[in-house]
Amino acid sequence: MPQTWPEKVRWTLADGRVIAGQGLIHWVRNPTVVISVLLYPIVVVLLFGYVLGSAMVVAGGGGYREYLMPGIFAQTMVFGVATTMATVANDVAKGVSDRFRAMPISQAGVVVGRSFADMVNSVIELTILVGCGLVVGWSWHEGPGRALAAVGLLLLLRFALIWVGIYVGLLITPEAAGASWMLLMPLTFLANTFVSPSQLPAWLGAIAAWNPLSATVGATRELFGNPGTGGDSWPAQHPVLLAVAWPLAIIVVFLPLAVRRYRRPER
Repeated sequence: MPQTWPEKVRWTLADGRVIAGQGLIHWVRNPTVVISVLLYPIVVVLLFGYVLGSAMVVAGGGGYREYLMPGIFAQTMVFGVATTMATVANDVAKGVSDRFRAMPISQAGVVVGRSFADMVNSVIELTILVGCGLVVGWSWHEGPGRALAAVGLLLLLRFALIWVGIYVGLLITPEAAGASWMLLMPLTFLANTFVSPSQLPAWLGAIAAWNPLSATVGATRELFGNPGTGGDSWPAQHPVLLAVAWPLAIIVVFLPLAVRRYRRPER
């Protein structure tokens, strides 16, 4: 008898929970990967906050480390897409994905489980980064409610990019996934992550202003009450709106693409 829609959803979520547990166990059993993922943002905080921060000027005034931390938070969420791509590409190369397809489980549940596991990892990473920020003098100044809203926007960006990572990971080799950092690095620097777009050449500043990462960074700075908010461009004046709109648009495009690609890998 065909399953009803609620039954399909329950089946997908139940299988997704099991797949997520498998992914988290694999993550815990590879401490080298865990350390390398968590160490990079900590090094960047120390490098930019102390070594290069003394030469940085925040547009409109304010401490550079207060300006920096929301950018580091968002950059880490973006870099997580490389981890997703590498994990999915490795599963494909090792035949793990084929074994899942041969099992009587929800195929959508497999990719949902991957997203669950990556979101748990992201919460842990973000928690550690917030602790690092507090140590170096960063804080939020607009109350816990707005601070939690900022964290929600960061995790929304990560959730959206998970589907990009799953889709691309199903298309490329593990070697190509490992080289994705070369593309992500300029993407995260060509934003308001470390400097204001107003301090860049006009054409480059326009690109940086419309970068989806800039929307999340600008929105979190505003919600945290950190310096560097505002500007003359439309994106700078509406960061919260764009910080919601960009991830939702990414989800609408890449979630169905990822599920379809997983179900029909030959296409």
